[in-house]
Amino acid sequence: MSTQETRKTTPKAPGIRQTMSDVHTWTGLLVGWILFAMFLTGTVSFFRDELSQWMRPEVRTTTLVDAATAANRVGDTLQRIAPDSPAWYITFPDARANTAQVTWRGTKGFESGAFDPATGQRLEARETRGAEFFYIFHFQLHYLPVIWGRIIAGICAMFMLIAIVTGVIVHKKIFVDFFTFRWGKGQRSWLDAHNVLSVFGLPFHLMITYTGLITLMALYVPWGIQAQYPTQADRARFNSEFSAFLNPTKPAGEAAPLLPLATFVQAAEQHWKDGQAGRLQVINAGDKTARVVVVRRDSQRISNSPSYQIFDGVTGEVLKTVDGARPAAETRGVLYGLHIGRFADDTLRWLYFLCSLGGTAMVGTGLVMWTVKRRTKLPDPTRPHIGFRLVERLNIASIAGLSIAMAGMLWLNRLLPVGLAQRAEWEINGFFIIWGVTLLHAIARPAKRAWLEQLWAGVALLALLPVFNLIATSRGLINSVRDGDWVFAGVDLMLLALAALLAEIARRTAKHQPRAKPAKRNAVAQPKISTGEPRTNG
Repeated sequence: MSTQETRKTTPKAPGIRQTMSDVHTWTGLLVGWILFAMFLTGTVSFFRDELSQWMRPEVRTTTLVDAATAANRVGDTLQRIAPDSPAWYITFPDARANTAQVTWRGTKGFESGAFDPATGQRLEARETRGAEFFYIFHFQLHYLPVIWGRIIAGICAMFMLIAIVTGVIVHKKIFVDFFTFRWGKGQRSWLDAHNVLSVFGLPFHLMITYTGLITLMALYVPWGIQAQYPTQADRARFNSEFSAFLNPTKPAGEAAPLLPLATFVQAAEQHWKDGQAGRLQVINAGDKTARVVVVRRDSQRISNSPSYQIFDGVTGEVLKTVDGARPAAETRGVLYGLHIGRFADDTLRWLYFLCSLGGTAMVGTGLVMWTVKRRTKLPDPTRPHIGFRLVERLNIASIAGLSIAMAGMLWLNRLLPVGLAQRAEWEINGFFIIWGVTLLHAIARPAKRAWLEQLWAGVALLALLPVFNLIATSRGLINSVRDGDWVFAGVDLMLLALAALLAEIARRTAKHQPRAKPAKRNAVAQPKISTGEPRTNG
């Protein structure tokens, strides 16, 4: 065979962009369903304080008092209802959270509740995890051991980071893509939407993914810490740099009165000058070994590295002061703070929310694009192979189905009997039961019908929930606007806005017609016209 003939028969090795395109497609697809759930529940978590208030409609906005007053009032109640508890944990209210959240160790494990910061009394409210469930779920999932849930979330985040970097390499015309969007062009529209969403939030997507990995880095790569902090004492020093948590110790068994908790809060705030207390921990209250930890509020600084003081609970002596961390720990604290965004004011928090919602849509459009592109290449698009059907059904359940499950959980918050045993757990169980039903529905129905039925079901659940609030509760949208209760009004308006968004997606999905399979090219090749679009396997 001649050299020229050999060149003609040897397949050309894929270039760097084609290789990156393959990596981009498969890293996004393999964990895309979990990533979509992590992004969407993480997006909601930026307003978890407000949504948690909405999920306890019995609790009216209470008088906002300073942390010292709240500490004294709640502390008095805890001394009455949990005097023998080895540990109390009090999170003080602020402009976004209207109650003091309290947890203590009881005889049957941890107990918790919302307390009125002005009176210190425990508030009678329905049992719910509130939006805290969405926050915890987005980085450690549910029904799994915590460590395994976080490992899975970390692997997915690593895949996401690879997908973002390879996506930037593939789309060399990244800024041209930003200004290019064509409605009603089928596959082309999905790709345009994916590109626009990716470019619009690229800095945020890189930041939120990378900092998400940093938050759990000690879990993924523990060897450096083990080498640097080999002994138990070293490990305790490491923990003090990363956490303000004080492990309960065995009490001495010698009774000693605990000083008023306001004493410690005021002393810590005087030390910080412009800082306020965010939470407080009491160990062995009423015992000679009592200790009180006062932690600075996170919302006043970007870094999440701990800043706290430890006091002798009996004498009031300052035993330890931590005002920051060493450079490596402080760097990690700043990155962690950027990820959770607790320092953000209302404007910046909305920007976080919108960029994160765009990231959710970016993952979703990527998943849908995989099936849209491949359907045109199938021998018979009406009878796809099992692998294609599996991806398609998982797409439906993970995108449209998750919206139904999240809205369904909010409905359960309103409909489950207030006195139901383990009510909070049943809200969460109901979330997963509904999500599972959407998967069964996606499997049982033709794909397009399943998309439309689930999208419209999501529209109905989201749009009717504010109507139900209006009819069945005293905190409906009209009353909330009249009373200036913008937490409840804001959540109801957001539900209506999300319903409108899903309705528009459903309307466009109904109009979509899969492109017919292109005819085979003639043996005599026609000149290829470049579209400027990178060839992908997605």
